[in-house]
Amino acid sequence: MARGKIQIKRIENDTNRQVTYSKRRNGLFRKAGELTVLCDAKISILMFSSTSKLHEFISPSISAKQLFDQYQKTVGVDLWSSQYERMQEHLKKLKEGNRSLRTEIRQRMGDCLNELCYEQLVGLEQDMDSSLQRIRDRKFKVLGNQIETHRKKLRNVEQIHRNLLQEFDVREEDVVQVECGVGGLMENMNGHGGGGEYVGGGFHGFGGRSSTTSPRIFAVRTPAPASGNQMMRRSSINLQSSTTAAGVVGSDLTTYALL
Repeated sequence: MARGKIQIKRIENDTNRQVTYSKRRNGLFRKAGELTVLCDAKISILMFSSTSKLHEFISPSISAKQLFDQYQKTVGVDLWSSQYERMQEHLKKLKEGNRSLRTEIRQRMGDCLNELCYEQLVGLEQDMDSSLQRIRDRKFKVLGNQIETHRKKLRNVEQIHRNLLQEFDVREEDVVQVECGVGGLMENMNGHGGGGEYVGGGFHGFGGRSSTTSPRIFAVRTPAPASGNQMMRRSSINLQSSTTAAGVVGSDLTTYALL
């Protein structure tokens, strides 16, 4: 049964259009390959789909450049002349711009000034003044930022110093309180039959202060306990005589830890 004639018009459905394009493209490339083999033809096909995707076919016996060169030679046209002229014109403009910039740089450095007229010199001076002002503004801004940063660092260091001073004052008060407590203890022991002697290195005598400001351990040398008769005799004599060698039998060393 013969197939019906297909009406040639744009396929509205996107999916159907892509399917038809793929089928017919493959068929066209297949026919071009057959024509290349059967007839020794040189064929090149470039195709862009509706999605701008490129598909190409070229005969295996020739390259694209050879094919286009043969086309230009046969037809007598130059496909690249217009593009080459546009590229040459663009290159010329770039060279002129580069030359102008180099001249301007030399003029800003004080060279090539003889070529300038009075108006151009005045304009150059104004440009230099405005550039110098922008440089000054930027310099002062950077300097201000650096000063502010150093001020913040200085404030932090001063705060750390104040904290250390406060901590030192607190510790010094604790040491003074401990020393006062030790002095009171010595005086108390001296007033109650003392004869005590602080030998820890922080005090000399009862309540006396030496150069050591923070003793941690002290020792007190006290008389050894006397017998009953000796205690009775001591109660009848002067307090000063109680510290003589005749009344002292022995002594021991008592230590106290300061927490």
